Amino acid sequence: MILIVLIATLLLISVRQINEYERGVKFSFGKFSKIMNPGWNIVLPIIHTYKKVDIRTKAVDVPEQEAITRDNVSVKINAVIYYKIFDASKSILAVEDFYYAVSQLAQTTMRNVVGSVSLDELLGEREKLSTEICKIIDEATDPWGIKVENVELKDVALPMEMKRVIARVAEAEREKQAVIKKAEGEVEASENLAKAATTMSETPGALHLRTLATINDISSDQSNTIIFALPIEVLHALEGNKDKFSQR
Repeated sequence: MILIVLIATLLLISVRQINEYERGVKFSFGKFSKIMNPGWNIVLPIIHTYKKVDIRTKAVDVPEQEAITRDNVSVKINAVIYYKIFDASKSILAVEDFYYAVSQLAQTTMRNVVGSVSLDELLGEREKLSTEICKIIDEATDPWGIKVENVELKDVALPMEMKRVIARVAEAEREKQAVIKKAEGEVEASENLAKAATTMSETPGALHLRTLATINDISSDQSNTIIFALPIEVLHALEGNKDKFSQR
């Protein structure tokens, strides 16, 4: 009876629960024996030991890193890395502290990748660089039983003097576009004026109608003074009549 009670007590204290989002790495006399699945598992004192491993996706902030781009611009970058464990035994047996190891690997990889690109590439191709960093870290952590799902560069901080330079470049670019647009408008306007002049010259009476429309617009304001320029033929005719009257 005493033996049965002892055995029952031993079994009760040997029961360990593994949750659905966990896996247990079980050791027998210090040697790896098996992976403990979700549910109740027997872990005998002294004989067995185990470690729980959370297999859910983890989001880890990578501390801000200072790096120098290929064109010698100092920047500060930070990121977030998403990864999960696909082999619990490797995450315990192959690396001492996978959480710390992944963080350090991410920091080193970020600095190396940023150092291989220019500032323009860093600012304009952030998604491409994130994919490259993710691929490098994933390959390095595969022997640890870790799958890196995504890496996102959150922020790229530039020195204040570099921000001023970029602002001046952007302003110059806007001014350039404004000048180009103005020139294009003037070209288009001159082309339209040339077409209008050609049309008027080829259409009888068109120029007179245009003149009358202009006079009508001007006459709406009584403060305007209208001066008519007579054709040179009319002036010559008047001079001829003046001579005739003088002879008489």
